[in-house]
Amino acid sequence: MAGDTPQQLALGVDLGTSGVRVALMDPAGDLHHQAGCAYPRPFVQPQAWQQGLIQLCGAIPLPLRRQVTALAVAGTSGTLLAMDSEGRPLGNALPYNAAQPQWESRCRQLAEPGHPAASASGTMARALELQRRYPHAHGLRHQGEWLTGWLLGQWRWGDQHNSLKLGWDPVRGGWSGAIGSQPWSGLLPRVVCPGTVLGPLHPSVANKLGLPTTARVAAGTTDGNAAVLAVDPQPGDGVTVLGTTMALKQVCPEPLQGAGVYSHPIGNQWLVGGASNSGGGVLRQFFDDAAIAVLSRQLDPRHPTGLRYLPLPAPGERFPVDDPGLMPCLEPRPVSDALFLQGLLEGITAIEARGWARLQALGAPAVRRVLTVGGGARNSTWRQLRQQALGCPVLNRPHASTACGAARLARRQNGEPTLSV
Repeated sequence: MAGDTPQQLALGVDLGTSGVRVALMDPAGDLHHQAGCAYPRPFVQPQAWQQGLIQLCGAIPLPLRRQVTALAVAGTSGTLLAMDSEGRPLGNALPYNAAQPQWESRCRQLAEPGHPAASASGTMARALELQRRYPHAHGLRHQGEWLTGWLLGQWRWGDQHNSLKLGWDPVRGGWSGAIGSQPWSGLLPRVVCPGTVLGPLHPSVANKLGLPTTARVAAGTTDGNAAVLAVDPQPGDGVTVLGTTMALKQVCPEPLQGAGVYSHPIGNQWLVGGASNSGGGVLRQFFDDAAIAVLSRQLDPRHPTGLRYLPLPAPGERFPVDDPGLMPCLEPRPVSDALFLQGLLEGITAIEARGWARLQALGAPAVRRVLTVGGGARNSTWRQLRQQALGCPVLNRPHASTACGAARLARRQNGEPTLSV
């Protein structure tokens, strides 16, 4: 913990679906502060991201705030907004799960076959829709990139991880297919490696946050990738992020190609995986967190319910199948709330099992154990269900937050974040 000697602390920011979280970490990786808050206004309003961060930074003890030397932001992968020449948002952001099927054929024309941007679920489809809505837009930025721009006072930059679904090709270091040669290509960010130091905190923003103007802002990453950085997986590990949605990630020596599958460069390796629309958000349509905790203690993972649910929050899925029209299946509902919850957990677990199988079929190494982060990592009964279904050890890491992963990225500041594998 913080002592009398000033330390260099890195501030990690996690822009989640339900709220903002921050973590302060020293060069040794020790955590000094962690907190979160709900958004003060709807998630799709960029002002909510700013206000949440201002609130959380104001609550950090002043001695710790004075020691912040670096910041990095992790945002929900695929949430995109349009902005004017001053960086001001033009309306609300289009969230990560807002598929745009009307642009699917155009996306396939623009991106190379098999690229994530060639799908109606990819960010390119949202980019085309935002261009239609705001024909005079000056730029398009992902959630984390936009808040990073606000920290800097200029919105030039994007990062490789967020930009993948928008059309960035990390293998050749440019935009896929014809994306980079369009009349609107100037709306796209200048893409750099996550962790690249972009500049100092803007003075007016530093004043609002109560942070030193000498603090350096680093290029960020996606929420799923930051969660992986937080647990530092070893060879044979898979990482499941159980938040509002569910993301599966693992390290590969080579990139993978497939609909709904993403390959992010990280050092000399690749972080591959996909994100389902299923997850904790479906559970919260029926139960609050307290009810889930109580009911989970009543479940018996040894006795399956036989309810073959497909727990999606709305029509449409991204991974392990990329199908914008896939319909949820949440019936029949038993009288017992405990059985209903177990059926939902079994359904999400089945999606996870299909996801790991899909990655292995595409050439990923077999997963020998699964590390779990996110809100779902606090549920031991769910862990038992998943361990039975996956046939390998499942370990919960409830304290390894996405904000911690962003802080680890900020404290590297060398442009080439690496894993220990």
